[in-house]
Amino acid sequence: MAYVNATNTPSFADRFAALLSGLETRRKQRSIYRSTFNELSRLSNRELADLGMGRSQIRSIALETARNAG
Repeated sequence: MAYVNATNTPSFADRFAALLSGLETRRKQRSIYRSTFNELSRLSNRELADLGMGRSQIRSIALETARNAG
């Protein structure tokens, strides 16, 4: 009886392309996080309250926005 191993391992080029793609995605997410965080941080407590959020929520909102965008 013959045994055939049919595993397909990705080539170096494929793995490198996936690495670059992942890095680019993380760079875009980080940029969105920074801009969202900075914009929300500039708002006064009153303006944040009008939007229904508190200053302590800025970080989590910026993280969520970046994850959804990427």
